[in-house]
Amino acid sequence: MTAKNKSARQYDVAILGSGMAGGMLGAVLARNGVKVLLLDAGTHPRFAVGESTIPYTSGMTRLISDRYDVPELMALSSHKGISRHVSKYCGQKQNFGFVYHEEGKLQDPEKINQLVVPSAIRTETHLFRQDTDSYLFNIAVKYGAHPQLATRIADVEIDPDEGAVLRTDRGEEFRAHYVVDGSGFRSPLAEKFALRETPTRARTHSRTLFTHMIGVTPFDKAPAARKHRQPNPWHNGTLHHVFDGGWLWVIPFDNHPESINPLCSVGLTLDPRVFPKDETPGQEEFDAFLTRFPEIAWQFKNAKAVRPWVSTGRLQYSAKQVVGERFCLTSHAAGFIDALYSRGLTNTMELVNALGWRLIAASRDGDWSQDRFSYLETLQQGLFDFHDNLVHSSFVGFRDYELWNAVNRTWMLGTMLGNVMLEDAYYRYTRTGDERILLELENSPHPGSPLPVSEGFIAMGALTGDLCRSVEEGNTTPTAAAARILEHIRGADFIAPSFRFGERDTRCFNMSPAKMATNAVWCRKEAPPEIGPRMINASKGLVRMRLRG
Repeated sequence: MTAKNKSARQYDVAILGSGMAGGMLGAVLARNGVKVLLLDAGTHPRFAVGESTIPYTSGMTRLISDRYDVPELMALSSHKGISRHVSKYCGQKQNFGFVYHEEGKLQDPEKINQLVVPSAIRTETHLFRQDTDSYLFNIAVKYGAHPQLATRIADVEIDPDEGAVLRTDRGEEFRAHYVVDGSGFRSPLAEKFALRETPTRARTHSRTLFTHMIGVTPFDKAPAARKHRQPNPWHNGTLHHVFDGGWLWVIPFDNHPESINPLCSVGLTLDPRVFPKDETPGQEEFDAFLTRFPEIAWQFKNAKAVRPWVSTGRLQYSAKQVVGERFCLTSHAAGFIDALYSRGLTNTMELVNALGWRLIAASRDGDWSQDRFSYLETLQQGLFDFHDNLVHSSFVGFRDYELWNAVNRTWMLGTMLGNVMLEDAYYRYTRTGDERILLELENSPHPGSPLPVSEGFIAMGALTGDLCRSVEEGNTTPTAAAARILEHIRGADFIAPSFRFGERDTRCFNMSPAKMATNAVWCRKEAPPEIGPRMINASKGLVRMRLRG
């Protein structure tokens, strides 16, 4: 490291990027007495995607709020809280909807899938990110984080014994004991220390073009949707149009009476090996795509983009290392797979939760050693690989509805049961205040898996991935692979048999009060001991949360 600049300001932690990860982590640290520098090349408010929450995202937000004593974060853990305290520009999310299309054919009304969020307990949210990110940034500043917006980092030097020196393109210098890089793909630390994995190990191949639109018609009104028998309106949640080679997201912000936002987030995600990228402008490519799928096109007949389309190359990137001496990359600086299943925000919350207490402890005892933060390496690489396996399997499944219908169950079960594990821990933690309960979440033999305690669930994910790779290589038919996956689920010990997740025609699932009661009986009498009590605690915690409002 070069000679110290005596005028450089000294901080405990410097955070690069003030988006969701940087803003929340900055608030957590500053609230707990850590001297934080919050740097960003841009300013707020600003456009961002990554707009759809899942129950695990909201559950982790509640846990972080309580664990780190940042009450303002609690508003972000439910649609009601966001609408009341953060922004009237966000939409609601009562379901995850999937409509399967085949080019040149009428949409088959039997080829749909939907998972309904138990809205009697909590409704998820379509985040208008410019509002929610600004909210988080302002909380961090309120608690004492030093904001440094419109500031681009030109160079970083790190000394394992002394910390980091950050230099801006204007010649300013800042010093910090530790650097958290939450700046995304163009991570200064990834570039500085050549951390990118080239080529990426990701099996998934996808690119995307996206924008915000006005005038998008709810798909429930489409002629193709009149014969659908899904339990919840498509417009009340996140709609995915899926087809061989990709998927299209529709995330409305105007789907509840309190919203004052007429916009809708729209993104088309394509396998570039099926739909090669060329120099066609985004709007023209989108319009050309719609001509191939006229029943999707119906939804956009009156739609107009309100901002320029963003068109990307391949989305997937990874890092061979995410934790080093005096630094850590957060989820989107470390790597990215695809927006399918809305796991980006979830991974971000996982990182904030696991990194927060370590940085607070280091600021108090002065131990910034790499060993203290080594779990973050294991966690992030595990999250990356788990999501890659699931999304790659899904893209293979898009080739044939029967296979997609089976692969979709592995995601449904993962998102439901992962939330159970989290809610169980949160329930026990709020009753006892015992920090060891939360530390237990880190003692997993399968980091990244939403249900680490069930070897049956782990085997299901591995089986699904292996079968889909075999289909991709031409060694297994989609029909045979689908049958094997459903057979495995029928024999599973981690979900109540009465839910019939292993049956081909269980294409939609709504966790109604009656099904919750049935599940409670199964948990008490038949479920494995490592799963049943957790499900019961999770249910108690969710009911208590509902009663608290």
